[in-house]
Amino acid sequence: MFCASPFWIVAKTLQDGKVIQAVCADHGVWRRFPGPNGGFSQPQNKKNMVPALTFQPPWWLRNHHLQTLWPKLFRRRPNLALAWERLTLADSDFIDLAWATEGSGPVVLILPGLEGNLRSHYPLPLMAVLLRSGLRPVFMHLRGCSGEPNRLTRTYHSGAVEDLAEVLALLRASGRPVVAAIGFSLGGNLLLRYLGMTGDDSCLRAAMAVSVPFDLADAGRRLEQPGSRLYQHYLLSQLKRSFKRKQSFIPLPLRVDLDRIHTLKEYDEQITAPLNGFAGADDYYARCSSMGYLATITTPTLILHSTDDPFMYPHNVPTADQVGPGVCLAIQEHGGHVGFIDGPFPWRTSCLIDRLAPAFILQQLSADR
Repeated sequence: MFCASPFWIVAKTLQDGKVIQAVCADHGVWRRFPGPNGGFSQPQNKKNMVPALTFQPPWWLRNHHLQTLWPKLFRRRPNLALAWERLTLADSDFIDLAWATEGSGPVVLILPGLEGNLRSHYPLPLMAVLLRSGLRPVFMHLRGCSGEPNRLTRTYHSGAVEDLAEVLALLRASGRPVVAAIGFSLGGNLLLRYLGMTGDDSCLRAAMAVSVPFDLADAGRRLEQPGSRLYQHYLLSQLKRSFKRKQSFIPLPLRVDLDRIHTLKEYDEQITAPLNGFAGADDYYARCSSMGYLATITTPTLILHSTDDPFMYPHNVPTADQVGPGVCLAIQEHGGHVGFIDGPFPWRTSCLIDRLAPAFILQQLSADR
């Protein structure tokens, strides 16, 4: 889906939160658009604009680790009525979906991060705001992440676009076409890779990717650094637990000593790569990082990222000349990893993700009419 008009890209949020700089994706001159209440004011009649954007974390939540950890520990998850559906894939494996039962509007698919599920802090609040916006959200569990090990030896991974493509095709064939998708972290990398590989043939009319590890090798290196090892330890413990559960469910063609795996790269080298047909971790990272696919994305896509993300280096953030004509970059100085929490008090907070996602998707659906 190509749009001829230029796309204004958010590139920097000043610390006072009053001006967001924007640059045109055709590499034009920098201009500033101070918006109401310090937001982002768009030129009129421009498609694929970033919706009005105001994000200023409170003084008590400016630290990137607090932004990352606070929502996991303290964010409220709404109670939603959900209906589960199991899709059988062509290879005889399955993927479980969780639908919001009250929704009846255009379908929006949510893709989680590494070991993500409905207990993660972001799916249920996002599904609630999408419902209130007249959309029909559905959460896609990656293979083996819905509480039951998947049937095959292969696993989910950052570049498994075939799974996403098949889910989109199955839902379309059943009369429930997905109009937009939102991916978080690993799920965002997977989504961007899909969009870059499909180009104009993407099945989606809009997409959003949050806190994406654009360069998987660099993300692995970053998580080995002091200050980020906590996250690596947590993710690695989750992966090992899932592997043990899977190992007790089906025989695996691996002989691995989990106690001797201390980094995510070692896990990918010894488990992810061999189970999914890669020569090793480096081959997996090189082939599945989304950075190399951004330039061919034509589907209207909003990328929300923070330069203080403890999972990545600031130099991994894509620039205007690295993305395709469909991409809008909403780059923040604060927000951590899948954080972006603001609000005056700990008991009165909101999330930038929940404001941007429905606004951007509805904007694209309206523009397509």
